[in-house]
Amino acid sequence: MGDRAPILNLLFVVRKMTNASVLIIEGKKAERPAFASLLQKKGFVVTVVANGTEALARLVESGPDLVVVNAASLGSTGVRICQSLREKQDEHLPIILILDAGKIVDKSAADVMLNLPFTVQKLVNRLKPLLPGDGANVIHAGPIRLDTEHRRVKCLGKNARLTPRLASLLQVLLQHRGEVIEREELFRQVWETNYTGDTRTLDVHVSWLRRAIEMDPDHPRFLHTVRGVGYRLDV
Repeated sequence: MGDRAPILNLLFVVRKMTNASVLIIEGKKAERPAFASLLQKKGFVVTVVANGTEALARLVESGPDLVVVNAASLGSTGVRICQSLREKQDEHLPIILILDAGKIVDKSAADVMLNLPFTVQKLVNRLKPLLPGDGANVIHAGPIRLDTEHRRVKCLGKNARLTPRLASLLQVLLQHRGEVIEREELFRQVWETNYTGDTRTLDVHVSWLRRAIEMDPDHPRFLHTVRGVGYRLDV
C-alpha cells in the first residue's frame, strides 16, 4: 500500500486539475511566450480564443472557472478586455492578466497580474487559489457544481455567482435531489423561520435560480415545479 500511495496522490491531483477549466485569450505576437498548450500539459481543460470579442462569445458556452488574458501576446494592456468580461458577463469572474516586462496598469483590472518573464509553474501557482474549492466546500450532482464557500455555481457551461439566499436554496435542493420538497418546508429551511404564511418570495428566488442553472429558464430541465406541492430538483 505504501508503494501505491504516491500513485494514488498523483491521480487525485490530476483529477482535481482536470476539473478546472480555463479560457485563455492569446494572440500570436512574435517573441512572446504562449501558455495555452503549457496549461493543457498541466492538466487544465483549456479553451483558446484570439481576442476579447471571441472570449465574450465563448464564455457562456465554455463556462470557465477562470480567464487568462495574455495581453503581452496581443500587443495591448488587456485592460479593456478585462473590463468587458466583467461588465458584460460576470463581475466576479477570476482573471489573470499577463503583461510585458515593466508594464504597469490599474490593479483593479484583474485579480492577478504577472509581468514577463515567468515560468508556467508560477502561473499555475497563481491560478490555484482562484479556482473553485473542493471537498467539503463543493456539492457536485449531475452537471451542477456548487461551491458553497464562494457561492459559485457551474452548470452546462453556465457560471454564476449566487447571493447567500440563492446558495442556501440550491444547497437544500441538491441535498434532497429527486425529492419533492413542500413549499413551506423549503421556505422554512432556507429562510430559517417557522413563519410560512407567505412563500411568494420563494417563487421569485426559484425563478432567479433557474436563470443561473438552466439553459432555458422558461422550460427548466432541472428545477421543476410540482403544482400544489412544491419543487423538485432532478439531476
